[in-house]
Amino acid sequence: MSAEIAYLQESHSQLDELQQLFCAQRQAYAANPMPPAAQRQQWLKSLLELLSNERQALIEAISQDFSHRSADETLLAELMPSLHGIHYARKHLKGWMKPSRRKVGLAFQPASAKVVYQPLGVIGVIVPWNYPLYLAMGPLVGALAAGNRVMLKLSESTPATGRLLKQLLARVFPEDLVCVVLGEAEVGMAFSKLRFDHLLFTGATSIGKHVMRAAAENLTPVTLELGGKSPAIVSSDVPLKDAAERIAFGKTLNAGQTCVAPDYVLVPEERIGAFVEAYRQAVRGFFPTLADNPDYTAIINQRQVARLNSYLSDATSKGALLIPLFDQGQERRMGHSLLLNVSDDMTVMQDEIFGPILPIVPYQTLDQAFAYINQRPRPLALYYFGYNKAEQNRVLEHTHSGGVCLNDTLLHVAQDDLPFGGIGPSGMGHYHGHEGFLTFSKAKGVLIKQRLNAARLIYPPYGKSIQKLIQKMFVR
Repeated sequence: MSAEIAYLQESHSQLDELQQLFCAQRQAYAANPMPPAAQRQQWLKSLLELLSNERQALIEAISQDFSHRSADETLLAELMPSLHGIHYARKHLKGWMKPSRRKVGLAFQPASAKVVYQPLGVIGVIVPWNYPLYLAMGPLVGALAAGNRVMLKLSESTPATGRLLKQLLARVFPEDLVCVVLGEAEVGMAFSKLRFDHLLFTGATSIGKHVMRAAAENLTPVTLELGGKSPAIVSSDVPLKDAAERIAFGKTLNAGQTCVAPDYVLVPEERIGAFVEAYRQAVRGFFPTLADNPDYTAIINQRQVARLNSYLSDATSKGALLIPLFDQGQERRMGHSLLLNVSDDMTVMQDEIFGPILPIVPYQTLDQAFAYINQRPRPLALYYFGYNKAEQNRVLEHTHSGGVCLNDTLLHVAQDDLPFGGIGPSGMGHYHGHEGFLTFSKAKGVLIKQRLNAARLIYPPYGKSIQKLIQKMFVR
């Protein structure tokens, strides 16, 4: 009983601290509602230097949370895009902040108009466990560039990374500017109920619905990055080595625990056998062995391992053919597998996989592949492999997804000048680069008039000759 009381006391303390942090950020924003470009540049510079100087500590903390995360994958998929995103924001910040001039119609002259980009206030960011650094830094960079205060809720599944980020960010930012919130699910739910000026959530679609429901109580605008089942299409004539190698990279990075990882692959029926062999060679070329291989990342925790194994058991019990690409896994380093003969009644074809399992679905015509994709919830990403430009355009025109790579996987996410975001069940809203700045800003329309007021001509009483002339000229 004493342990239960201690837990409840700690939980109440965390919730009290959460409210205090939010109030402090609110007050700080009110005291400085439009930080100048120089101040924002300094914030971004401090963040850049912090990540550069502490890269090894961050690599080690993330690896500790995963039981093993490839150091090279953390550098490639977390640190590099985070640093590039900061550089990009610093380079373009002054241009983004500059008010944009807009036209005023002849009927409303003399006047001028502009759009002013104003910080929203206090931004909440809920960070998932799969890329705990990059998916914290990406929104943080956009929010700071836009002049906001930011609260980051780190996942309870990455406690070492959360503790380290809390400590590191406190070195360079006061808590009323940037703070990290730690805690279990109840803290996360309380976090989503705060009256943020904008809330960004990255994670599972099922959790995203709860976050959006909580935010709706305060009419808090949300950006949701939800993932889903992102398809890859292999064309009838693309060299299979090219397609298999690039799909394998996208699927094996972080052991498939990536929101834009290829979730399943559509392959022409007559090419499936050759694709399986090309894919096997690609994966085994990347990872000749799993045992003590520093390049192969583990599954985040035992609960996720059990979930993935349940997908395999369910699929094979319903007639799927399992093709393991390794003899066996090593603890949480789960071996990569292919699945053939899959069907819609299998859990693996209903839920986002988020792990090293790749179902292969046969198709006969490209239109059939489009129909298969379009009958399902719209995905966060879509990948097409084929060098025929007419077919590439057909893919873009006949499918819907948050983003697309033609003849590659994942790398569109790392392009700072491209917006990133889902559509429908895979999310809403965009961020990264300029879109991130816009997401965390209020684009405020401003009409400016000085002493001369031509609008007096349309003031009541109505029916005057000049009003009739104005109506004749402009109401048409």
